[in-house]
Amino acid sequence: MFNSSETAIIAAIVLVALGILGWGFVRAKPYGKLGILAWFQSVVLITPWLLFFGLLAAGIYINIAGILGLVIASAGLYIALGRQLRAMGQEEMLKKRASQKIAEQASLENSTQPPAKNQSLQPEIIPIPEEDLSTIRSIFGIDTYFATETIAYQEGAIFKGNLRGEAEDVHNRLSASLRERVGDKYRLFLVESPEGKPTIIVLPSRNDPRSMTPGQKAFAGILLLATIATTLEAGGILLNFDFFSNPGRFQEALPITAGFLTILIAHELGHWIIARRHQVKLSLPYLLPSVQIGSFGAITRFESLLPNRKVLFDIALAGPAVGGIVSFTMLIIGLLLSHQGSLFQLPNQFFQGSILVGSLARVVMGEALKSPLVDVNPLVIIGWLGLVVTALNLMPAGQLDGGRIVQAIYGRKIAGRTTFATLVILGIVGLANSLALYWAIVIFFLQRDLERPSLNEITEPDDARAALGLLALFLMVATLIPLSPGLAGRLGIGG
Repeated sequence: MFNSSETAIIAAIVLVALGILGWGFVRAKPYGKLGILAWFQSVVLITPWLLFFGLLAAGIYINIAGILGLVIASAGLYIALGRQLRAMGQEEMLKKRASQKIAEQASLENSTQPPAKNQSLQPEIIPIPEEDLSTIRSIFGIDTYFATETIAYQEGAIFKGNLRGEAEDVHNRLSASLRERVGDKYRLFLVESPEGKPTIIVLPSRNDPRSMTPGQKAFAGILLLATIATTLEAGGILLNFDFFSNPGRFQEALPITAGFLTILIAHELGHWIIARRHQVKLSLPYLLPSVQIGSFGAITRFESLLPNRKVLFDIALAGPAVGGIVSFTMLIIGLLLSHQGSLFQLPNQFFQGSILVGSLARVVMGEALKSPLVDVNPLVIIGWLGLVVTALNLMPAGQLDGGRIVQAIYGRKIAGRTTFATLVILGIVGLANSLALYWAIVIFFLQRDLERPSLNEITEPDDARAALGLLALFLMVATLIPLSPGLAGRLGIGG
């Protein structure tokens, strides 16, 4: 039987999971059958993992064949739902376009003046020169964006009006038209106003993100050297010696250091490859050295504007996906290679530090986890550390990968709230855990701000991306939350 504290923890996890699913359903309901089907598709992708951990919590073990069966079944159902969703989406799009055509015709019949004369302009207070302002206004039309008011904003202008068509198509057409008329002089942003209406903002291109200065590149190089040193120190600690006091023994720590740096490089390569595919420039990574685990990952800045939220999502997810897959692969191989007499001996309580790692270790290693000391392959340690770093960067806060994912899927307002909630949770946990406190300080001072808006901030990522984002956040939680001693004992982790 569960004691009162464990019952409360399990109840809280269940309530949070139900709350997230309920919130997703409420968001999907206004979109009718199409929205509910999209929500159900996301649920299908996550259900095998929820079922896996739920059964483990009840003391029921599933072997690897069972896990693969669940994943394959959910993937098949996910694909089938996706086909049905696309078919319904095409039908819904045709209906929507017909409705928009009728609305446009009604608007034209009721309009007594052309768009240019309807605008309430105050050229003397608009920072954009009058000639450029007239050129910018000329790109709008009744079939793209019906501008009704112009307001000064920073070094550019806000154009209020009505969107006439699909946001992505309209933004592409207006941006292309603006480039034809004024070249690369201005940037056109399609954003949501505080009233929830699509609004266009035009700003000079001189406000674009800037490339790293030579001093910043030198600082990134210094952090790289510091990270190599701290990963050698972390490897030395695992091998029971202090690298800084015994630098001559660096060869002993080198394999662990190389394995961990491989994960960090894989993470950054994931970002870089997808950014290059979308023609987005990234800064050099500012690695965050840590004596405890070698490194907390890296801070990478965008050096060009993002075209839309889908690109933000793709780049943000790519790093944790590649780094996580490499870490997960190392962990599984390490568990399979572990045997009596392996290099490392870990107390069985060590496997209580993560629901995900502890559960996988129980599935692969079985009864071996009941021994007071568990012999493991070095790849277990390297893979585990890689998963921790990946999970830390997936926390939904600011400019962390997780914060960018939330901003891409749910928008800036929700991303701001999750950032605040994450900092509060880390602050509370930090009272008893120095790692959480350190990470809270890093986020607060370096990463708490949201990413600047994309050029097209209206168009949301598709449902497949939303499902992958939820899966990534779920695996982050499963990696960072520990097992209680009682539950670990019932799972066979410990005596």
